[in-house]
Amino acid sequence: MPATMATPTTTSTATTTNGSYQSNGSNGSEPEHLFDSIEDSLEAFSRGEFLIVLDSTDRENEGDLIIAAEHCTTEKMAFLVRHSSGYVCLPMTPERTKRLDLPQMVPQNQDHLLTAYTISVDYAYNTTTGISAHDRALTARKLADPTSKATDFRRPGHVLPLRSRMGGVRVRRGHTEAATELCRLTGKEEVAVICELVREEDGLMARRDYCIDFARRWGIKVCTIEDLAEYVEKKEGKLSE
Repeated sequence: MPATMATPTTTSTATTTNGSYQSNGSNGSEPEHLFDSIEDSLEAFSRGEFLIVLDSTDRENEGDLIIAAEHCTTEKMAFLVRHSSGYVCLPMTPERTKRLDLPQMVPQNQDHLLTAYTISVDYAYNTTTGISAHDRALTARKLADPTSKATDFRRPGHVLPLRSRMGGVRVRRGHTEAATELCRLTGKEEVAVICELVREEDGLMARRDYCIDFARRWGIKVCTIEDLAEYVEKKEGKLSE
């Protein structure tokens, strides 16, 4: 992310009137590199920057802003909420949800993608209503703090932990697993902050082209879950069925 989040960066990518992308001077051909490499994305993530991570076009076909929870400042939380649905979630490992006593939100999950919501929480100290950028950022950082205890959080609250699947993106190609994989691969505490991008003009979900344009305007790396899964499988091998 740029040092200040008030001014978008300029890029060499142009949009046509129908929303498709072309490199300046390319005579309308598709850009050679539509997404950033996983290596470059991991380097940015390790510095505490946002990533935009896209899932498959035949899944949700959406892009999430993702940052390691330990790096989520008030300013970064405000940026996230301003450009997203505002429904801030925190993917984490099953071990952490157990240690912090974060049970599944409902006994029978009816979400069509089986997103594993737990009960919502707020950090119990130095917060007020829990909904401000300050309060949600503090809650996020404390959920990532390995010294935090279950009693440090009020229930219900204003952030939603998500329980990731063991095996990460090799077993489920979701943003929940992508977020915890990014933390693991960069040596962060395995808690991330994620939220879905929405379009500024009408509040509808941001699809692939919009997400790429947004990433380029703000100097954010953009990658896909498919590329991340391929990277992990090449580095660590596929999991047996």
